[in-house]
Amino acid sequence: MKAPVPTPDFSFELAALARGFSAVAGVDEVGRGPLAGPVTAAAVVLDPAHIPPGLNDSKKLSTPARTALALAIRESSRWAVAHASVEEIDALNILQASHLAMCRALAALQPAADFALIDGNRLPRDLALPAEALVKGDARCLSIAAASILAKVARDAIMADLARECPGYGWESNSGYPSPAHLAALQALGVTPYHRRSFAPVRKMLCEEN
Repeated sequence: MKAPVPTPDFSFELAALARGFSAVAGVDEVGRGPLAGPVTAAAVVLDPAHIPPGLNDSKKLSTPARTALALAIRESSRWAVAHASVEEIDALNILQASHLAMCRALAALQPAADFALIDGNRLPRDLALPAEALVKGDARCLSIAAASILAKVARDAIMADLARECPGYGWESNSGYPSPAHLAALQALGVTPYHRRSFAPVRKMLCEEN
C-alpha cells in the first residue's frame, strides 16, 4: 500500500503566528530556467478562515486548476506579484534577479506582512523583514503554494502575450523554457530582445553570429 502523497499545510504559518507575528506571507518565484522572459514572484498572506481548497505546488496542478485557484486566491487573500526583467537577469544573474522579484512582491503587499516564508534554501539578502527559507516550500506550505500558483499564472500570461509579439518560438506553450521546439526556433529565427543573453544557449548563438 502506497504512502499518501504529502500536501502543503498551514503549520509553518501557525508557528510564526504563535511567535507573535500577525501577517505571514508565503513567497515563491517561477521562471528561473527559461531562456526568455522575466522571472516572476508572488507574495500571499492567506486568510486562515478562507483558505481556498486544493492549494498545491503549481507544478502539480493542471492549467485549468491553476487558473481557478489563482482567481480564488486573489479574491480571498492579500497578494502581490512582481517581476525582474530580462535586462536585470542578465546584469545580476538569475538567482539575484529572482530574489529581487521576491523582495518587490513583498514590498508591494498592502498592508505589509511582518514575516515571510520563502521557497528555497536561502533568503534574499535585501529582505526588509524577518523570514524563514523552506526547501520545497511550495509542496509543504500553503502560503508558498498559493504564491507559486499566482506567480505561474501571471508569468504564463506574460509569455503568451510575448508569443503573439514574437511568433514561432512556442512561448504560449513552453513559457520560454528550452524545449526542442524553442531551441530549433532560436536557431532558425534568431535571438529576440526577450531572450536572456547570459544563458548559455543564447550566449553561444550570439557568439557564433559574431
